Amino acid sequence: MMEWFQELASFPKTYWIITGISTLIFLFVLITTFIGADADDIGDVDMEVDADTGASFQFFTFKNVVAFFAIFGWSGIACIDAGYSRSTTIIVSLICGLAMMFVMAAMFYYISKLTSSGTLKMQNALNSIGEVYLTVGANRSRIGKVQVKVQGALRELEALTDYKEDLKQGNVIKVIEVTNNGILIIEPQK
Repeated sequence: MMEWFQELASFPKTYWIITGISTLIFLFVLITTFIGADADDIGDVDMEVDADTGASFQFFTFKNVVAFFAIFGWSGIACIDAGYSRSTTIIVSLICGLAMMFVMAAMFYYISKLTSSGTLKMQNALNSIGEVYLTVGANRSRIGKVQVKVQGALRELEALTDYKEDLKQGNVIKVIEVTNNGILIIEPQK
């Protein structure tokens, strides 16, 4: 193996060195990403953020640069083996490496868009139609519970009504207001 490497000219030898090192790092990054030991992970932080924190399109990241050099090296070795000139090999390697960086950046960008916070925003319950689960007292006399679909999931939430009669289990209701402390104000659906 060492004899083969020693006999190579400096141009292919450079490509093999770049390819070997970057492929090993790429495999390490790939494995650690799949097992959850991502280098971007800073530990557990318990906080609530009410903002759009979606990742922007990041072209120059450690993962993308490693992928660039891995594909740069392998495409260069393929060009050398095919007998292309040095300038053609370098141009093809650069194009392939940049294409890989773009693909990786786009992939991580779109994957980051798939995440959702799961935080229930009570205002999203406005105008929802649901059903009384536990009797809601007339004129806000007693808190009851209703089942309402909010943010794509059926939720059991506390509710009050300004209606003059108790709303009993099974009554169909509409959410008309949400109080500051998150209690739904409902009325019977007609």
